[in-house]
Amino acid sequence: MNYSFEYIDIILLAMIAGFIFLRLRGILGKKTGFEDDISTSFPHDVPIKKNEKIDDLSKFDDEAKKEFINGAKIAYETIITNFASGNLREIKYLLNKNVFEEFNEAVNDRKSKNLLSETTFIGINSANIKDQKQNHNMLEVTVNFVSEIISCVRDKDKKIISGDPDKIKKVKDTWKFSRDINSNNPNWLLVDTQV
Repeated sequence: MNYSFEYIDIILLAMIAGFIFLRLRGILGKKTGFEDDISTSFPHDVPIKKNEKIDDLSKFDDEAKKEFINGAKIAYETIITNFASGNLREIKYLLNKNVFEEFNEAVNDRKSKNLLSETTFIGINSANIKDQKQNHNMLEVTVNFVSEIISCVRDKDKKIISGDPDKIKKVKDTWKFSRDINSNNPNWLLVDTQV
């Protein structure tokens, strides 16, 4: 009996599996241990001089805005992906009470209808501060985001109800973040979303 063809098949299948693994690793990347921890990336104060307390937006200079936008981008992606997966516990500290309740209601509605949301976050094309204001002790910063996302919603039989799992769509969002200057909590909270 000649078993050489079986060995060639096994070697070919191993090479194909290796190729697929390397392509996926190249596309998805690998965890290196140097990734930003969201708990330290976004909930930071606007950079200010040592021993100087931020009490108005006059200290919100270009450098502070750049730092804020970097944190807002991380928060945006984290909130989008966790909301899509229904994992609100991971982002509760980034949302004010009203937004958390709205998100929780939407997730529970999805679960009650046995719907599955699939979202792949591609990236953020732009994030710009639209407005900034101070309302008594509350600092408010509104940011316009333009991102690329692949999303679809499937029913319990995996049938697509909305969206397209093969199409990248451009999403424009306007989010308002707020922070209480009298609070010891340095977190900026998402207080409003507009599409």
